Amino acid sequence: MSNRLAKENSPYLLQHSENPVDWYPWGEEALDRARREDKPIFLSIGYAACHWCHVMAHESFEDPVTAGLLNQSFVNIKVDREERPDLDSIYMNAVVAITGQGGWPMSVFLTPEGIPFFGGTYYPARPRYGMPAFKQVIEAIDWSWKTDRQQLLEAGQDLLHQIRQSNAIELSDSKLNQQSLEAAALQLSQSYDWESGGWGKAPKFPQPMAIEFLLRRASRGDRNALDIAQHALDAMARGGMYDVVGGGFARYSTDDKWLVPHFEKMLYDNAQLARAYLHAYLLTNKEKYKQICVETLDFIKRELTEPSIREIQNLSDEQGYGGFFSSLDADSEGEEGRFYLWNPVEIDQIMSEDSAFFDDAFGIQSSGNFEGKIILQRASTDAALAEKYEISENQVSGRLQSLLQKLLKARMMRVRPRTDDKILTAWNALTLIAFAEAARYLRRLDYLIIAQENTSFLLKEMIVNGRLFRSWRKGKAQNNAFLEDYASLILGLLAIYQSDPKQHWYVSAETLAKEMVAHFSDPNSGFFDTRDDQNGLILRPKDLQDNATPSGNSLAALALLQLSYYSGSADFREKAEEMIGKVLPLASRYPTAFAQWLTAADFALSDIKEVAILGDLSEDNMKALQNELWRIYRPDILAAISEYPPPPNAPALLKGRSLKDASPTAYVCQRFICLNPITTAGELSVQLDK
Repeated sequence: MSNRLAKENSPYLLQHSENPVDWYPWGEEALDRARREDKPIFLSIGYAACHWCHVMAHESFEDPVTAGLLNQSFVNIKVDREERPDLDSIYMNAVVAITGQGGWPMSVFLTPEGIPFFGGTYYPARPRYGMPAFKQVIEAIDWSWKTDRQQLLEAGQDLLHQIRQSNAIELSDSKLNQQSLEAAALQLSQSYDWESGGWGKAPKFPQPMAIEFLLRRASRGDRNALDIAQHALDAMARGGMYDVVGGGFARYSTDDKWLVPHFEKMLYDNAQLARAYLHAYLLTNKEKYKQICVETLDFIKRELTEPSIREIQNLSDEQGYGGFFSSLDADSEGEEGRFYLWNPVEIDQIMSEDSAFFDDAFGIQSSGNFEGKIILQRASTDAALAEKYEISENQVSGRLQSLLQKLLKARMMRVRPRTDDKILTAWNALTLIAFAEAARYLRRLDYLIIAQENTSFLLKEMIVNGRLFRSWRKGKAQNNAFLEDYASLILGLLAIYQSDPKQHWYVSAETLAKEMVAHFSDPNSGFFDTRDDQNGLILRPKDLQDNATPSGNSLAALALLQLSYYSGSADFREKAEEMIGKVLPLASRYPTAFAQWLTAADFALSDIKEVAILGDLSEDNMKALQNELWRIYRPDILAAISEYPPPPNAPALLKGRSLKDASPTAYVCQRFICLNPITTAGELSVQLDK
């Protein structure tokens, strides 16, 4: 028999719709019942691709005895953390305050008013791992609620105070300064793992934002920053956490060597990493980085793209795409990683006469390298294989790609992991940025079409009656958008505007920015994560720290900075600089926790070149000017491109410009000074590289 989650749209909530637990979605109905019946709330937060969420569901939420205990004494609420990051942030802070660490599934006990008083993460069905059984936990909470409620209420008030304290990070009134960026770069260098690559110990996360900050510095000649970024990218690209067969990255590595991944694949990781490899390729001209970028974007295109949009719009695969799905599960056929693992005999059969060559490339042994199975990770370089087999490195690369395609074909015959097919605005916008940049730098029309279709989808489907929404699935947009959704989409619109100079993209970005400032601003500085009319929360969260995705505030700071150059708005720039200045001292000490802030600060302190190009977009000379603009990685450039004359609502950067000699014309401005207008790609190259 289905519970109330059967009417929900989230794949994660639907996964629990047949549980015997009497689940409610978060909302007034559940909260009102808790208040009316004077029952505590059991709040369970997770997401569709979460392996341990599945484990706890099978062990406890599908168990009739456990469900009976929960139904008798609690009002039970399920939340998809990806749809409601505000609730996840609030109650994760509570769990961290209680246990010293957080994670998912998150299990929190609340008063009927929503105040947390006890919580943790995964609880086993039987006592093990040094943890009590979940049934023991719920029985103890039930007994305490009935016999010693005052103690729980006092614990709740203490927790609420701690959450409010954590929500108000101590900030400085510092000014923007290069010394803080130098200190951050030094800290990243000193804490770097030169043996295995990356930062920290297992579980090891990819840190694309820190790599992007280093690549920005490398673009100005910082050799040490480039060495660190390349070492990190090389370590991940060998395979394991990176899927050498089908492209794309898993969420993190469970070991220090990037070999054994946590097998779920998240859209946001792949969007950010594809962009980092793209920028590394543009800086170094190493084909391997381009290959990883392309394979990752092609993975998104193949396995995380909304197919119904093509059907609705009667589009072929080559013509366009819509929204991007959120994730692929870690599990298939009830086992974590089953879809991605190989056994040595299977590989030998598929490789046939190429077995020895393939085994040398990946160091394959009959005993396997993970629980008797094989996780593919390169063991020999192309150069070493070329020498051993007396062929060129290009031949090695081509041969390996052909063999990996055989494995991909074989793997696609397996039972595929479940897809979380909801579409999230912020994650889609991060992906839009990656496709838009790859389109212009790699001259990929197919990527441009994907970016165009995604942008059209977001503006059409995620904005309902003038309001931006967070999530979409099967034709339905829901949940108010959060700060990260607004800020990411503004940056995505500016990214595609530079790749595809349609005025509508820019106007939409400016409109969203004005809404963001109007409805999310914190009078004390920066922005709240939630809109000013978001109800039902015990506090209004404001998360400044960058995690697996950039914080809404760091994205908003960068978005306002970019818009200030296009629009000429001093208010946008002043607000952004104030935000960055307050966080920068923290970012310099803890760079991996505030890495997107470092990029925003670096942008704010750079001598940005503002480029305006006007003319007939179909003219060859106009195309040549644009091609020069994106010939190499110049992170300190913002471009506005338009037909002549520009439309009335064009960016201020384009206004008052005329054509030189009736030809397509480029204007390069920097530090409030504009150089002479030019009409050739060669002249533009000289001015851009001054």
